[in-house]
Amino acid sequence: MISYPKVRFIPILLFFGGLVNFSATKKAMAKVEFSQRLMGINVRMVVDAPISPELRRSVSLAFEEAIRLNMIFSDWEGGSEISHLSRSSQYGNAFPLSNELLEVLSYSQNLAHKSGGAFDVTIGSLSRLWRIARHQKRLPEKQKIQQALKRSGYEKLLINESNSSARLTTEGMVLDLGGIAKGYIADQMLGVMKKNGFSRCLIDAGGDLILGDPPASNKGWRIDIGGISSSLLPTLELSNCAVATSGDLEQYLELDGQRYSHLLNPQTGLGIAGRAQVTIIAENGMSADALASVCLVLGKNKVESFLPKTKYFSMYYVDYVETSLKTEIFVLHALKND
Repeated sequence: MISYPKVRFIPILLFFGGLVNFSATKKAMAKVEFSQRLMGINVRMVVDAPISPELRRSVSLAFEEAIRLNMIFSDWEGGSEISHLSRSSQYGNAFPLSNELLEVLSYSQNLAHKSGGAFDVTIGSLSRLWRIARHQKRLPEKQKIQQALKRSGYEKLLINESNSSARLTTEGMVLDLGGIAKGYIADQMLGVMKKNGFSRCLIDAGGDLILGDPPASNKGWRIDIGGISSSLLPTLELSNCAVATSGDLEQYLELDGQRYSHLLNPQTGLGIAGRAQVTIIAENGMSADALASVCLVLGKNKVESFLPKTKYFSMYYVDYVETSLKTEIFVLHALKND
């Protein structure tokens, strides 16, 4: 017998917080929401269906799948597959990969090559330095940043898809899938719901939205892009796609007048300076999650040449230019593939 994880049931749909918001309407108030704390974030699921034992079972299975996948991808879990892979760097031997980890690492490496290293899952040592820095409210020592950079670099992660294995070529490497894993996990949760007949579903994984079929009698799920009040940012009706936003509005370190984002530049080892956020609409959560991060690292002057190399639907880049009087907002609208 399967032991289903406990999920919180809320009979009235709530507004979503975070950088991308879901807008409820009067018609939406009959929908049901489930939520659970996973991956260090609140994961919420909204289903357009009457409550039933079948729905509860499907939701439990979806959250159970998320828990299983988290034990593959989480560098916070010492027993996770990604943690075992990181520890294998001391030997330099080929490490056998599960199908799920192979898929995520292969996509990550492909994106790393296309972006010139702006997306890099090998920066785990740097990530840990900056986690401590934000907690202690002081910058990491330059020497420690340089040491972490020597243990980073996507070219030091070798993937062999023919035998589903990976090898880390430098001792002490640590992998960090924080910029892609939650999107992938949310994709799989939606897949479980669709498999069980509940395709009218929306999943909010810490602000990343994975959308299934639209609610009954609606063209799509109403999504506020950007999560800020601005006439430049639209409200869209979307379905069967994913929306992810990356920015420094909530997680950052500010010292001596300099603002450092939680998102790191893999080349410099520093948090991105300045204020900006990027929202990506793509075919799935894995792509949207990763692309939002890499676009922010590249900056608005490079994204137009980079994005055509990838699969995406639209991008919204908001650049906050601080002055003594106000914050100006610049938006690059809907750069679409042909």
